[in-house]
Amino acid sequence: MAAIKENARSSLLLVGRVMNEAISFLVFTILDILDFILCYTYKVIDFIIEAEWKPCYCSSTKEAITSSGSILVSEQGESKIVCLTSSSKLHLEEISDTLYTRPSLVAEVSKSTVNELKRRKVDNGAVIQQSCEKLKNGSVRSTFSVNSTIVEMLQGKMGGHKSHDLTPRWSDCDCDTCHSWSSSSKDSLFVKVDGAKENVQEDVIFIHGFISSSAFWTETLFPNFSKAAKSKYRFFAVDLLGFGRSPKPSDSLYTIREHLDMIEKSVLEPHKVKSFHIVAHSLGCILALALAVKYPGSVKSLTLIAPPYFPTPKGEQATQYMMRRVAPRRVWPPIAFGSSMACWYEHIGRTICLVICKNHRLWEFLTKLVTRNRIKTYLIEGFCCHTHNAAWHTLHNIICGTAGKIEGYLDMVRNRLKCEVTVFHGKDDELIPVECSYNVQSRIPRAHVKVVENKDHITIVVGRQRAFARELEQIWKNSTN
Repeated sequence: MAAIKENARSSLLLVGRVMNEAISFLVFTILDILDFILCYTYKVIDFIIEAEWKPCYCSSTKEAITSSGSILVSEQGESKIVCLTSSSKLHLEEISDTLYTRPSLVAEVSKSTVNELKRRKVDNGAVIQQSCEKLKNGSVRSTFSVNSTIVEMLQGKMGGHKSHDLTPRWSDCDCDTCHSWSSSSKDSLFVKVDGAKENVQEDVIFIHGFISSSAFWTETLFPNFSKAAKSKYRFFAVDLLGFGRSPKPSDSLYTIREHLDMIEKSVLEPHKVKSFHIVAHSLGCILALALAVKYPGSVKSLTLIAPPYFPTPKGEQATQYMMRRVAPRRVWPPIAFGSSMACWYEHIGRTICLVICKNHRLWEFLTKLVTRNRIKTYLIEGFCCHTHNAAWHTLHNIICGTAGKIEGYLDMVRNRLKCEVTVFHGKDDELIPVECSYNVQSRIPRAHVKVVENKDHITIVVGRQRAFARELEQIWKNSTN
């Protein structure tokens, strides 16, 4: 009898999987076409409203050659050299190829056309070679494909611009919450400081996840820390670059370097933080690891919550593999569908931000109205207060773009850091599976993994904040001892 039930269950699972794949193929084929149409739709609207349109990542790639801080770009026989300056602090390897390499049905249909263009490009190889000889100080380091949008953004960064573009796009919200940073003379992140004000013994930095904000910590953990902890520890919760109340420059590529620079500029330097504990959630775990590697002697404890670490199989490209894992192009479960929409479709993503983020005050009002103001809207505020440019680049350049670096970060933490490493994960997390935390432990054997039953990607903190606050206090106490 048990065998019959097990066979029936396996059959149902197989049927469900096949239906999910079939429906997903149909839905994402439609989305591929819709994103293609929206590309030209936004170009027309941008031109009408802004008198110009900014290039998107649907544009063609160009062959680029780098040497001694210079970029040579050649397309259809035309060559031009863009020189990197030391002040740009932008490394090309920090820009993920997933920004402009996302295979779709539309791309497959036009494959023959692309191949023909590539064939013609080979005929112009002599032009590239001749221009290479003009590069100064050194030999050629690498040749690769780079999207024309990135080239234009690099030209802007290297054209003597000393400050960010402060003008919001027509599709972005310009309310006081989202755009207050532009009227301030301080180009730094929004930081909520709590806890000890005098006789500070230790500092703690909290880093939130994707499309979230510092309120993820300040509305949950901060009120639940004990009096003893608040008298000893100073807490810093930041809104990451592009999110919450922090700057959202439209000309930023939101690379890991830019995110780390802003954390240093906004927390470590002004508050003279010399040593610190780190608590990070989801995407924030990647920034936490990078920060720990940069300051190996300063980190006292490292607490990661749902870290997105998928070891790359041999022969796979790390960035593309990560994109497929976090955004599998499936309609079920819903959270996988949402992440796939955000990761694969630049223009559909912009449309979603136009509806949700530009009108976040309306959604906050409706939420309070429906719930009769019985729940706080901090999660909705964190979900809505960003721009498409910030979300799009952060998702690709941090989650996907660092996929090939995470193992190096983890190895550095294992070998160079002596601090305690603790990993928390909700067993019901459908976005980042529990296996990711055990993957971290496989690289850092001393890491302690705690899987919490009946909790998912958000409720691993929200809903158990009092218990989690006690757990963090114990971690910090153990690290001090």
